[in-house]
Amino acid sequence: MTRWEETFPEGNALTGTDVLEHAQIAIIVIDPQGNLRYWNSFARELFGFGDGRDHRGSSMFELGIHEMERERATQVARRVLKGETWEGTFAVVRRNDGTWVHLRSQAVPLRPAASGAIEGIVLFAYEAMRNGRVEEQYGLLDRIGGRLASSLEFGATLKLVAEILVPQFADHCFIDLFDHDRLVRRVSVHAEGWSPPERTWYDIGDEVKYPEHHFVVKAMRRLEAVVVGDYVHEADVAPNEHSARVSAQVGVSSAIAAPLRARGELLGVLTLAMSNLTARGKTHYDGFDRDLVGAIASRVAVAIDNARLFEEERTTALAFQNSLLPRDFPLFDGLTIAHRYIPAKPLESQGHGIQTQVGGDFYDVIPLSAGRVGIVIGDVEGRGPHAAAVMGQLRAALRAFAQADREPADILRELDEWVRRLGQPDASGGTWVPSVSCLYLVYDAWSRELTYANAGHQPPVLICDGRVEDLELDVHDMLLGVKSKGLPYDDAVYHQGTSTLPPGATLLLYTDGLVERRPAGGRVDTGKALDHLHERVREVAGKDVERIAEAAVAAVPGEIEDDTALLVVRTHPESLAIEEGWFLAEAPTVSEARHLASDTFSAWGMDRSQAELACLLVSEIVTNVVIHATPHPVTREFTTEGVRDSSEVQDSGGLGAVDDFDEDWSDLLEEAATAPDDSPAREFLIRLRRGASTVWVEVFDHDLRLPRIRSAGADDEGGRGLYLVDQLASRWGSRPTPDGKAVWFEIPMYAAD
Repeated sequence: MTRWEETFPEGNALTGTDVLEHAQIAIIVIDPQGNLRYWNSFARELFGFGDGRDHRGSSMFELGIHEMERERATQVARRVLKGETWEGTFAVVRRNDGTWVHLRSQAVPLRPAASGAIEGIVLFAYEAMRNGRVEEQYGLLDRIGGRLASSLEFGATLKLVAEILVPQFADHCFIDLFDHDRLVRRVSVHAEGWSPPERTWYDIGDEVKYPEHHFVVKAMRRLEAVVVGDYVHEADVAPNEHSARVSAQVGVSSAIAAPLRARGELLGVLTLAMSNLTARGKTHYDGFDRDLVGAIASRVAVAIDNARLFEEERTTALAFQNSLLPRDFPLFDGLTIAHRYIPAKPLESQGHGIQTQVGGDFYDVIPLSAGRVGIVIGDVEGRGPHAAAVMGQLRAALRAFAQADREPADILRELDEWVRRLGQPDASGGTWVPSVSCLYLVYDAWSRELTYANAGHQPPVLICDGRVEDLELDVHDMLLGVKSKGLPYDDAVYHQGTSTLPPGATLLLYTDGLVERRPAGGRVDTGKALDHLHERVREVAGKDVERIAEAAVAAVPGEIEDDTALLVVRTHPESLAIEEGWFLAEAPTVSEARHLASDTFSAWGMDRSQAELACLLVSEIVTNVVIHATPHPVTREFTTEGVRDSSEVQDSGGLGAVDDFDEDWSDLLEEAATAPDDSPAREFLIRLRRGASTVWVEVFDHDLRLPRIRSAGADDEGGRGLYLVDQLASRWGSRPTPDGKAVWFEIPMYAAD
């Protein structure tokens, strides 16, 4: 026979094609471009080509070559196309059932005599370990070591062990690990998708208890592998009667138990068994198999120990990261919030190790004065504990600045200076300062006004009326920590912008890890990722914020190579109410402001006791405003000689009269009421806000001085107004405004039960 279609001599009708089709080995022809050109019947069964589709012309990876093997397969193909031959073991995933098997293979060049040139590759393959050849077993041992070295995640490592050994070397694989003094089953895998009946063999998570003389106990006690060559005729091999009955039904014929020991500590035990689930030439383990499994167990133990250490460090790192981020937020009137933090996937293959588990992404929602909220999201450059530590300090500083009611642009300016102080010496002798993106917004749910400053962060996604688009931000300044001296003014300062959200709007704020995901075998495409994000969010735009957050996390395919922070904020102002009024800064208006407050609180259904308490606090704050914001401000000067009122003038030298210190302001209020009105009267604004269960009161005036609690003597009749506000209100404070200040307090609508 010289060609596939020629017959055998002496009249035999068997052709070359018949030989190839009936050969009990997979034969595959691959062209120089790596595409499939021919495969025989055995290859079709071995690789699971049972879908009826013609795979001719498909890539050789259609054979099911495992992702971890593809680079190696490509290198082998290049060598063979240069005229070399190759023999070894590689893993494939069957197309029909998804099982993972090792194949013993040989690849040789395809060199037709007519041309003499190499025109492809001929691959011969069969399933390893079926006939028990020694070189195949040691080849499998080498592959197991290489595979286990590539995994650091505990669960993935255990799964990897089972996939390697079943059905290549066993029909059943069990891994039992110690949890303190309890032996717990962690892996239970069987060939052909078989599962034992309930409550017969131990299941995953069950505590495993073997009889004293069981071969598994002997393996752990002796710290060496123990083989049961003939399971049927061996005594005390089953833990209980139910287990023995199922073992007989499935035809368990042989078993091996090998201790899992690393760093001098017994971690557990690996048990393998053969049965009738798969047909194999060898049905019983022997001494060589025992030694092989012992060697495999030592590698498995080291991999499990490494994975456990990695998981412990990862858990510690993530706990550190999560401790720096808010776990839950209080209820905010007019807002519903969902938040997520997704750590990066371990990148051990790139040598970064545990440092890839933490990063500098952060978010926060901060209660501000009078029901307003500060919303922040940002990303510190780099990964590792230092990035997380910088993030924690930055978030704490931002929260402090925000709760002092600083303007967004002022806060970013302060943070920029703060980031510079967190720099570290670098290898060149300079100072490495991390760069930080940060978007800080102040949202007023009653007016739907958004005031913001932006240090190089991507804009939020606006979701409203079925539309999903980026929120248009007019301000986009430089990252924190990157500014240098000598920049133009517009580049050296942080600016501030305002925007009004439409009713019922939802904002999705995120860091770049959400859209900078790398598809398998592809490149990061931020534009396409944003399209995916918008499309997926649009599908759930009418759902609750938790559903939107989940959809956003899963919207972009690919590996999570950078940690991600995400906030979803939905506005619903329908549960809010507001009332306000302008008043002249005169003594009679104190009662008028109180009447406005009393009528409003009554209309809102506030508890009578709480309404009276709130009206008392309104009187105290408005009285203070009238005194200090009168058209003829009445001031007191504290000197070493005593207290001088600006309205008291003595004949001697025009100096104010000297009095002992007195914080009774009633005389000043009377004086303000009787002062001649020869200049434009100043006004103040009182604004009342109602939330779901809280009322806020704000009083705005044109005096730039911020109030503070003063110390009143035991016999003083005044000087206790702000002290009362501090003691009786849930919260209170003051903040500068462009033309003065605002004093505010918060009080519950309903008395505590």
